[in-house]
Amino acid sequence: MSKAERRAGRGAEAAVPRVLGNTAALSATASRDTAVLWKLAESGRQLDANVVRLTPGRRIAPHAEPDLDVLVLVVAGDGVLGAGRQDEPQSLTTGTLLWLPHGSTRSITAGDDGLAYLTVHRRRPGLQIGQTP
Repeated sequence: MSKAERRAGRGAEAAVPRVLGNTAALSATASRDTAVLWKLAESGRQLDANVVRLTPGRRIAPHAEPDLDVLVLVVAGDGVLGAGRQDEPQSLTTGTLLWLPHGSTRSITAGDDGLAYLTVHRRRPGLQIGQTP
């Protein structure tokens, strides 16, 4: 085991790249229900990621993520990104890549064919029980 692997707390086998899935297949075989189709669940990861499907017309209300930048890739369908406090509409189509900086206000609305997208962001630390100051 190398020094870097020891510092990271894992063996060489944990540091092997691998295929996790196919977003086209996930979105094509999904039911017509709004759902999380896939989640990154590998142990030792530094990222969180998921593929989400919204049914036609379904909307994620305007909200802001205070702590994390989020990268979004539309993998199927179409819809509208509402950007900023004015919910300024921006078209989303398959292949659109978005950066949602932390603190930004955004909403997402699926179009007539629904919308499937991949999100990626830094992993949130787990909840920890601590002492009150």
